[in-house]
Amino acid sequence: MKGIVLAGGKGTRLYPNTISVSKQLLPVYDKPLIYYPLSVLLLANIRDILVISTPQDIGNYKNLLGDGSRLGVSITYTVQDKPRGLADAFILGADFIGSDSVCLVLGDNVFYGQYFSSILQKAQQQAETHGAAVFGYPVKHPEAFGVVEFDDSGKVISIEEKPQNPKSNYAVPGLYFYNNDVVEIAKNVKPSPRGEIEITSINNEYLRRGRLQVTLMGRGMVWLDTGSPRGMHKASAFVQTVQDMQGFYVSCIEEIAWRRGFITTQQLRKLGEELSMTEYGQYLLSICKEN
Repeated sequence: MKGIVLAGGKGTRLYPNTISVSKQLLPVYDKPLIYYPLSVLLLANIRDILVISTPQDIGNYKNLLGDGSRLGVSITYTVQDKPRGLADAFILGADFIGSDSVCLVLGDNVFYGQYFSSILQKAQQQAETHGAAVFGYPVKHPEAFGVVEFDDSGKVISIEEKPQNPKSNYAVPGLYFYNNDVVEIAKNVKPSPRGEIEITSINNEYLRRGRLQVTLMGRGMVWLDTGSPRGMHKASAFVQTVQDMQGFYVSCIEEIAWRRGFITTQQLRKLGEELSMTEYGQYLLSICKEN
């Protein structure tokens, strides 16, 4: 399975912070925001990754992440010259996806949970077996999100984008798993009234075919949308609290790569030594001792 991180857009809700820098490069406590969605792909054992961003920002992502070899993965890059909707990721990434299935994670989403890896594994299996897998997360104001409705057996009935009268309180987070059909589906999606090809249209096509699965994220899972200053602050406060209380780092991509066997302890130690003047680097060096 391939992985795509969509890190485009102008981040206008975060102005003036994002006038000159991509929002996914802003810090969420002690690491760049893009580390959080990237960690999702690593937790899912996805090692072939495409980062999509704007012409002015793509170079900064290359400087930050390189080709991925430091993490034992492959990272390539594609430019989205203007916002055309989330589904555009599958058109821009068609050659990258090839004949594989794919996971799309939005660059401004933060996930955390003890059993997250098993949830990701389940979604991967659902996408391979059925066609598509999305998630449902309970929120107080579902009208601000894409909303999934399902019956008592968990079968999806409908998905609506920012409905005035939501049929459930379960929002669809920015994490999606699809089989290879998604490329052709995306190419045939018609633009919405706001001129974008919507991810909801892709999900509804899978639903029409009877091939859409949903996994509910309940107690024990945290999903944070960082699209606003308030959201960025809440995410930073959450990460700081978890790390201070538990001692484990949230979305530490170097640690995940090491625990997944993508890099050796020696490679992890080198990464820690490069950042040894920071608490982040000292954490990497400390976990090397576990070996």
